[in-house]
Amino acid sequence: MPNIGPLELVIVLVIALVVLGPKRLPGLGKQLGDGMRDFKDALTENHDKDDDDEGGDDDAAAGRPALTQSTPTATGDATRTGSAERTGQDA
Repeated sequence: MPNIGPLELVIVLVIALVVLGPKRLPGLGKQLGDGMRDFKDALTENHDKDDDDEGGDDDAAAGRPALTQSTPTATGDATRTGSAERTGQDA
């Protein structure tokens, strides 16, 4: 992967200045910086949350309901619909 030198960086900035204009360029830089900061914070927050989860089941202590895995149950309607779809007939 080629390295970006100072000359290439200046060329990219001049092209951005010409395309976007001097009024929009600072706002775009601010938005880009804010987006990068939010992304970094989200990664750091997610990493911190993973570290907290290793300690045990803190969901009840935090007031959050515990997540449970539910299994789907077969009903007569689902069976009837499945057979109607296979045969092409209306139920």
